[in-house]
Amino acid sequence: MKKIITLAAFALLIAGSAGAQTVYDAAKLTDKDLNGTARFVGMGGAMGALGGDISTIGTNPAGIGIYRSNDVMGTMGFSTMGTESSYDGKTVNSDRNRFTFDNVGIVFSTKIGNETPLRYVNFGFNYHRSKSFYKNMSMEGLMNTGPAPDNLILSQVNQISSQANHTTSELGDADSFLDNNVGWLSALGWQGYLIDKDGNGYKPILPNVPYSNFFSKESGGIDEYDFNVALNLNDRAYLGLTIGAYDVNYSKYSSYDEDYGNGEGYNLQSWNNISGSGFDIKLGAIVRPFEELPLRIGAAIHTPTFYKLTLATSARLESDVFLNDEATTTPVNVDTYDALDNRDMSRDFDLQTPWKYNLSLGYTVGNNLALGAEYEYEDYSSMKFRDPDNGSSWFDYENSTVKDMTKGVSTFRIGAEYKVVPEFAFRLGYNHIAAALKTDAYKDLPYNSINTDTDFANAASSNNYTVGIGYRGNVFYSDLAYQYSTYKEDFYPFDELYLNPTKVTNTRSQVLLTLGMRF
Repeated sequence: MKKIITLAAFALLIAGSAGAQTVYDAAKLTDKDLNGTARFVGMGGAMGALGGDISTIGTNPAGIGIYRSNDVMGTMGFSTMGTESSYDGKTVNSDRNRFTFDNVGIVFSTKIGNETPLRYVNFGFNYHRSKSFYKNMSMEGLMNTGPAPDNLILSQVNQISSQANHTTSELGDADSFLDNNVGWLSALGWQGYLIDKDGNGYKPILPNVPYSNFFSKESGGIDEYDFNVALNLNDRAYLGLTIGAYDVNYSKYSSYDEDYGNGEGYNLQSWNNISGSGFDIKLGAIVRPFEELPLRIGAAIHTPTFYKLTLATSARLESDVFLNDEATTTPVNVDTYDALDNRDMSRDFDLQTPWKYNLSLGYTVGNNLALGAEYEYEDYSSMKFRDPDNGSSWFDYENSTVKDMTKGVSTFRIGAEYKVVPEFAFRLGYNHIAAALKTDAYKDLPYNSINTDTDFANAASSNNYTVGIGYRGNVFYSDLAYQYSTYKEDFYPFDELYLNPTKVTNTRSQVLLTLGMRF
């Protein structure tokens, strides 16, 4: 096969605008985990109005204003991620374990006086892992288990041929990967003899109903660095400002295989990495409206996170699908990494996440019981892709799919802490997070997309259950928390109207230990 690439053509490709990002990328980078100190997690994160914990720096910045002493702490953890998929009567389990470093922070509390309205000025810094992408996923089964017409074979090759029929350039050899009018999926399919062409256009080559096997491995995360200043006014009102910086590193490997049972089939492997950085600003307030009543009301607003990101991608197709001519009687390997002169395709893009709004309540009963509740809202349909040089107009198609396939997300948090004695406390918490994607959403790859991983999953709402214990000494303290998270999703290895979804249950068990010192 032709592997000759000119430097001029490669430069043209980098400067061009081949489609790359999808609504699933945007949703993945917008979503955040319940994570931070063990006390914060043990109370389900419902501390926006209660404050007094470093992790509130990222939900309600005014929570740092509650501090009346300096504080330094760190948190480590252990997580087990489990995925159970069920398709056509076959169940596959995939698990993944890892140790984590989840949080380190410090608060400097400065007392101004007792006679002035401004009582304290506090400064805080906190690092925490706001999102973990670690997940393995597997499924397998015979296609055509859905309500498809008798003459339609369900296969990824149908999506390949559909993309080929929408291209505005002729498919060829390695030069196709340099053509901004050609999608990589169709170029791989053409060179791997998965599609043919006649007078009616491109058509799939499907010798039989395929037995499919899919595997993916995701890793990386989003690290958040928050810098805060907070004020205490008359011990009745608290104001806070947090500037957040984000570091993104997300990697995904996927392998999709179709076996036609007659010595023919193919395997498509895809490698993707998204990396970059971003920032946001968070404003918050807490008030005690009644001096005689231990009720606190909190409110916070977060600007969108403005990301500058780079996608690096490559793909490899190994095909044993043969046509009836002398040129196609041996297996074929097509590798975009080779076609691009031993490098990945790299594409820069900007992403703007939604505005976030947070309301919270906190109530204490004596010195023994603290109760917290929160509501948070984000409109995922307002997410926007932008070209770093040409603005959002270059992503009109991708941004239209964001509006059509996502919706507003509501998050509810409740938590409680009970001190059996002043030194020891028990905690409980619960979260419910609504689904961001509509049930009929799908991975709509543009005709010229360089994405070759066609799989996608539409997640339902998720639930987090937490429990914790804590010890407070005069200076040192420690907290331990356990979190169990679960959500279901419909998984599709490729976009096909008649394909039944793979039913997937995702779980995560996390243990967190925080050690700290107040002085």
